[in-house]
Amino acid sequence: MNTTNAMNNSALEPKVTIRNLYKIFGSSPSSMVERVKNGISKKDLLDKHGHVLALTDVNLDVPAQRIQVIMGLSGSGKSTLIRHVNRLIEPTTGEIIIDGQNVLGMNQNELREFRKQKASMVFQKFALLPHYTVADNVAFGLTIQNIPKNEALERSSKWVERVGLAGYERHFPDQLSGGMQQRVGLARALTTDAEILLMDEAFSALDPLIRTDMQDVLLSLQEELHKTILFITHDLDEALRIGDNIAILRDGEIVQKGSPQEIVLKPSDGYVSDFIKDINRSRVLRVESIMNGEASESGPSLDKNTVIEDALQVLNQSGEKSARVMQDGEVIGSVTLEQMITAIARPEFGDGESKIYN
Repeated sequence: MNTTNAMNNSALEPKVTIRNLYKIFGSSPSSMVERVKNGISKKDLLDKHGHVLALTDVNLDVPAQRIQVIMGLSGSGKSTLIRHVNRLIEPTTGEIIIDGQNVLGMNQNELREFRKQKASMVFQKFALLPHYTVADNVAFGLTIQNIPKNEALERSSKWVERVGLAGYERHFPDQLSGGMQQRVGLARALTTDAEILLMDEAFSALDPLIRTDMQDVLLSLQEELHKTILFITHDLDEALRIGDNIAILRDGEIVQKGSPQEIVLKPSDGYVSDFIKDINRSRVLRVESIMNGEASESGPSLDKNTVIEDALQVLNQSGEKSARVMQDGEVIGSVTLEQMITAIARPEFGDGESKIYN
């Protein structure tokens, strides 16, 4: 996505830092940490010690004002991970630093204020209050901050409008479609003006067309608001479309993290390679990610964010074999037809077999 190109360098500073995070479920999880560090498998930990390994040594820096996608298959630990950020789940060991403060060291009052003011959550199942109207649901985060109801409703009304629900303020959740209910959930999260949004499979329960529509809504809002967003999904197309950065989890471990371009161009192992094998690479990869550093004096001009599919059409129409890559009106490199064709061919990791995780 291109929403952050105009941001200043301070936006690259980590807003959320996760360090050495482990989560083990069982009767004595702390006593199992050393066994995990010494390499015991998830299966052996369960079979021999009756404990479930959910997260293993997770380390992640989430830049401010960016969308960090955390993705993986069912059971990979992604929802468990995001629930550590606001301590809906307590870790076995590790650190979560937000703006220099360790969330795991907060007392109950500090944690309560953190959840009210700093981090809002959007759930997969909407989590709306069924006996509240749309207006009251959206204002709920403000009312629990003891803001007078009239003021809370006035402040929340703009977010009802921004997510496309003007005119539905007096409706109840069961009078709305799934997509409309999720818009209410998103508006509720935005109304508190929290700096961090935690979105746990927020769009996965929606039909494909509605899901795409909600992605558009999120990206449009992010263009203006520049929130720090942790977005959980199992859908690679969704991850590639909205993520500034992606972290891929497998069995509680991060197996690769990087930009969408890096994930697609350089899969770290057979697991990731298989994960991305069916995507349309020409609609994901941009010319900037494959260009030569040397500027070209000939050929058509392409913005650096042009996807390869569109770039190929430009080259075909021009009859040229290469193009100039542009940023803000200046030539920053060049890209050839051969580079484009090579980039959209599926890369093989190692011998192309996914033996790593079989």
